[in-house]
Amino acid sequence: MVTHVSAEAHGDERGALLGFLEEARGGIRRALLGLTEEQAAKKPSASELSLSGLLKHVAEVEQGWVARAKGEEPPVRRTEENWHECFQLIGEETVEQQLAHWAEIAGQTEEFIRAVPSLNDTFALPDQPWFPKERVSMRWLLLRLISEMDRHAGHADIIRESLDGRTAFELVAMEQGYAGQS
Repeated sequence: MVTHVSAEAHGDERGALLGFLEEARGGIRRALLGLTEEQAAKKPSASELSLSGLLKHVAEVEQGWVARAKGEEPPVRRTEENWHECFQLIGEETVEQQLAHWAEIAGQTEEFIRAVPSLNDTFALPDQPWFPKERVSMRWLLLRLISEMDRHAGHADIIRESLDGRTAFELVAMEQGYAGQS
């Protein structure tokens, strides 16, 4: 479900893009409202996706892309052997801990984007066979992150409704404290 993103101040493209990114993050966070750890880990379809797994994945993805934009290696290195771990909580990891971690990452993303001299500044895509050998802009980075978050927010809506029948409309009302309205 789309929530309203306020219009940016005239000429504040960064603010607008960061606003849409935060709106997309909200869709994923909202899908976790009121669930236990066990419910958040359930996989109610043929897919291997769970809400807690999506949460961990989007945090890693955001952190990884921002690291690349900074010219750094992503803090979490995924290989064929550990790829499955980016979609499930491991060991003592909890939804609450992952939400806090993602909030830190979101803050770092905003700080970085606000600090770059221009959204036209570029960085090289990773040297991996599925990426072309080219440079992309900070604007591209934000659009990539918005696309990633929106896609997974849609997955989260479907998973949540499959778990307990709660729709995005009900979850927005719940998040905003409109008890009994759906």
